[in-house]
Amino acid sequence: MAAVMQSSILVAAQRRATIGASLRSSSLKGASLSVSSRSRQKIAVRRVATCALEPDNIDILVAGGGGVAFEVVKKLKNAGAWVTFFQRSTTRQDQIEKMGALMHIGNALDKESVKAAWTNMDDCKLVVSSLGGTPADPTVDEVGNINLIDAAIANGVERFVLVTSIGAGNTKDAPPPQVYETLKPILEAKEKAEDYLMKNHGKMEYVIIRPGGLQSDPETKTGVLTEDTSICGAITRGDVAQLVYKACFSAAAKNKVYSAVDKAQLYQPKDFEISEL
Repeated sequence: MAAVMQSSILVAAQRRATIGASLRSSSLKGASLSVSSRSRQKIAVRRVATCALEPDNIDILVAGGGGVAFEVVKKLKNAGAWVTFFQRSTTRQDQIEKMGALMHIGNALDKESVKAAWTNMDDCKLVVSSLGGTPADPTVDEVGNINLIDAAIANGVERFVLVTSIGAGNTKDAPPPQVYETLKPILEAKEKAEDYLMKNHGKMEYVIIRPGGLQSDPETKTGVLTEDTSICGAITRGDVAQLVYKACFSAAAKNKVYSAVDKAQLYQPKDFEISEL
């Protein structure tokens, strides 16, 4: 593992050196849910769109096994950010490097491996984590995310965006009981990571985004954020990534906790207020 990590660091450094000034100057698994797409519920919209950080030319670390994290990397790169993708596997390495991002191969459960992710970043301002395990082994949901949070604080990161799941924390009663029971080990572990991140709000800003049941379909563009803790539904990974991207750079999202759903795919249609960033 040490040899792999050293090789990864060397390749990443060489890659970054050769990507060139042109890039530098260029401009946050669930069980399936039964949903209804025919509802006509009233949805109030809260609009606030003031940016805190700007994506262009800043260093950002994204951690996750794929899916949402991969889509977030694409959006950040398209916006001109320097992105390092933290993963255990090299499966997506070619795709990541072809888009001009860097790859750090490591294990979030290993504190030294996490610390090493900062080796090739000049001044990381933002971390996005969608790390997650399985009901049989949810260790990374808690310990892996906490290791990332600690490393982010130690390295002066300004904002940490944590992608967890509806059912964690005060949304425990939002999903159907059978879904909650199936995912309970994961949700409890994610809640511990959320609590740890919020406890450290004086050292680093946070945004927590809890998606509903994740789908692999193309983006619908109807994914929304809400602070309503009773909302549950489905949402595509691409739509979650777009909401995460917005939350990264919104002053309105500072120290907020949101649920993320497709407003056309709610488990139980109801009126609720959207938080628009």
